[in-house]
Amino acid sequence: MDIDDLEPRKGKPQLKDLEPMGLDELREYIAALEGEIVRAQAEIDRKEKHRKGLDGLFKA
Repeated sequence: MDIDDLEPRKGKPQLKDLEPMGLDELREYIAALEGEIVRAQAEIDRKEKHRKGLDGLFKA
């Protein structure tokens, strides 16, 4: 079990007001979010690999 699994879950993040943002700001915001998605997916992949490794130990 990962220590992060023991911490209380945080609520949904507040949505950013997009209305005052210009086109360039919106594009930069999207790029930042896409980067965060890639980072989150890499962490999911890492945790799944770790879990599969542990599952293999306990099933043997």
